[in-house]
Amino acid sequence: MQIQLESKPFSSISTDALVTYIFDRENKLEGVGGEIDRAMNGRLASLVESGELTGKALELVLVHFPAGLGAQRLLLVGAGKRDKFETADLRKIAGTALRYLKSHGVKKFVFVTQEGERGPNAAQAVVEGLIAADFESNKYHTEKKPNREIQSVSLANFDAGLGANLTAAIEHGRVLAESQNFARDLINEPSNRLTPSILATRAEAMAKEAGLSVEILDERKISDLKMGALLGVAQGSVEPPRVIVLRYTPENARPGGPVLGLVGKAVTFDTGGISIKPADNMEKMKYDMGGGATMLGAMRALAALKPAVPVIAVIPATENMPGGRAQKPGDVQVAMSGKTIEIINTDAEGRLILADGICYARKLGCTHLIDAATLTGAIQVALANVHVGAFGTPREYLDQFLESAKAAGEKMWPMPMDDEYQEMIKSNIADIRNTGTGKGGGAITAAWFIKEFAEDTPWIHLDIAATCWVDEGRPWLAKGPTGVAIRSIVDFALKL
Repeated sequence: MQIQLESKPFSSISTDALVTYIFDRENKLEGVGGEIDRAMNGRLASLVESGELTGKALELVLVHFPAGLGAQRLLLVGAGKRDKFETADLRKIAGTALRYLKSHGVKKFVFVTQEGERGPNAAQAVVEGLIAADFESNKYHTEKKPNREIQSVSLANFDAGLGANLTAAIEHGRVLAESQNFARDLINEPSNRLTPSILATRAEAMAKEAGLSVEILDERKISDLKMGALLGVAQGSVEPPRVIVLRYTPENARPGGPVLGLVGKAVTFDTGGISIKPADNMEKMKYDMGGGATMLGAMRALAALKPAVPVIAVIPATENMPGGRAQKPGDVQVAMSGKTIEIINTDAEGRLILADGICYARKLGCTHLIDAATLTGAIQVALANVHVGAFGTPREYLDQFLESAKAAGEKMWPMPMDDEYQEMIKSNIADIRNTGTGKGGGAITAAWFIKEFAEDTPWIHLDIAATCWVDEGRPWLAKGPTGVAIRSIVDFALKL
């Protein structure tokens, strides 16, 4: 899909569709809406007066062959209340418009921003929304609907004086959204088509294309490194585990400066192991490598956007299967760090592989850590599918990351890390147990388990279990994988 700037007056542009947005309960059309209304001799105002056009968030009103405009269609998207509107909302507005027009066979359209949203941040948000919305989860359909492809989108009413800054913002947005879609494509793959070995091959190909250095650790190297927590999870499967290591090194890295480590859980299929899951919805457990895919997407973007800080991604990949050699509740595993772990529930496997991933990232020299994982069902109980659960220490480090999440337009909520929760993972026969005692706080005790291996290193844990996948499509996003957290991680790395 081509995306370019358009400098002509939008009313005279000949295109399949002209798109803009209208705010809720504004009886008087101003700005772009007022210009369109005047070109249409007041016809737009009549839609407002009749109540057909209200401006409620993501409401769509389509006008065919609008008089006074060069476009064949005029699509008006509700932007909600003006006083609550943020630049980040442009992602949803642009994405909603694209998916609607795409379903109606439109090939090209022009997106017109309102006054106050004419700068680089707005351009980047629109581009991110367009490209993310263009992703479909129908890769394996043998019959696809014909004429359902957006070929080009033009962005109009931007500040032409910004020139190169706008062009750079468009490219920045493209890199981010395409990296998000890269991760979504991986998450969407069936597990028979994305084993740990295949994931490693896909990661290696991406790294070489992006200019990242890459190393794949096979089962022998993993054993040599004494990654007992990872090997314990992997031993029930015939598919061997892998650890994917990607490195980005800036040309002028500051000696003694921070090195950011990104650790992602990549369980390419999770049956729960001996503590097997119910059959209902188990097919979605192909998405349990979402944390690993998130870090691969982030590294793809960082390779192009070139932050000043070195970044190392460590992605432990395995299946969790109930084979005859599978680990059992009551077993004790020895992690790479030397810490012993009592296995209470084999379905609490993600924290085990993250333990060795984080230990290895620290060994490689990472001074700051972020991990991402589809880790717990408990986070959905706490936050539903609205916010990512964000944990971290020290709090100042987490707050810095949450600022990036806000700038990236991703909803994340800080979760507590009080010492009382640490007591819940103490074991009678080992150093720690892989689930907490009692029934509550499951997402927090899981975070505390990971913290045991991060130790005093500044560390952030993102539990994306409830936000990595949506069962129902949204107006701006196809159902399936979301690619959540990539934009926030990239923003944070660029600012670190």
